[in-house]
Amino acid sequence: MDTAEDHDLEAGRPPGPGAEASDGGHGDYELLDAGDGRRLERFASVIVDRPAPAATLPRRALPAWDDAALRFDRGRGWSTRPGRPIAPWPVRVDGLVMELRPTAAGQLGLYPDHLASLPWLRGQVAALAGRTPGPPEALNLFGSTGLATLALARAGAAVVHVDASRPTVRWARANAEASGLGSRPIRWIVDDALTFCQREARRGRRYEVIVLDPPSYGHGPSGRGRRLDEELGQLLAATASVLRPMGSLLVTSHTPGLDGPWLARLVGDALDPGRSVAGGSSAIEARSGATLEVGAFARTEDVT
Repeated sequence: MDTAEDHDLEAGRPPGPGAEASDGGHGDYELLDAGDGRRLERFASVIVDRPAPAATLPRRALPAWDDAALRFDRGRGWSTRPGRPIAPWPVRVDGLVMELRPTAAGQLGLYPDHLASLPWLRGQVAALAGRTPGPPEALNLFGSTGLATLALARAGAAVVHVDASRPTVRWARANAEASGLGSRPIRWIVDDALTFCQREARRGRRYEVIVLDPPSYGHGPSGRGRRLDEELGQLLAATASVLRPMGSLLVTSHTPGLDGPWLARLVGDALDPGRSVAGGSSAIEARSGATLEVGAFARTEDVT
């Protein structure tokens, strides 16, 4: 995807008037079941059936799958239940409002595996508050539709949100408006993450908190395709170059074969000697009792 220098974008469109999102015991997201290579999820009142290669065991809640209003199949795209046209709709998670809409890649605009990281991010901002004259400065690389950005801003950080897709950055900015965070100190940047970090390092800019959630496959500044497992070391080095000493770093991965301990070793190698880094796998528990593995994470554990 083509990239650009820093661009402050105009405000995007928030969810339309009259849109409501209830916040139940699990928020508006719930994994209902997973199995046979698929996942069944509830996003507010919309039940969605999507591929999940990690769901290798049989399905458990068989009748529930008949309730899916949306289904995605690779090669065929999205289909809807007859009589249920799907327009963009809002969900509320962790006190934030995210607008969802089906994309050509089979996504909806909310990545449920990121929800488990939000309490840790809030804790890092709280731990760092007061150490600098202003609010802690946070950087969200590959920021997508803005869940981590909004969580950091609501916790009191000044955030730089970076994503190479201009429409996706508009989408994230609309989510900020819908969440009542439109006036918070957030810079919305359309750029390649690696290029942005290299430029920030030359400028001498440093951040207290960084979130790095690279896709398994993407495009660099030249438009050349690149794989995460081939360039993760370079990306981590660039990220570490803009992290303040004893700053907090969270790295997540959804690439098959990149497990938490291996990712933690890579992150530790990129950081200053002596930093404590923990890694593990990310999983979501379904209402049916199934467990869906959704990726790996590594994060610093020595900020108190």
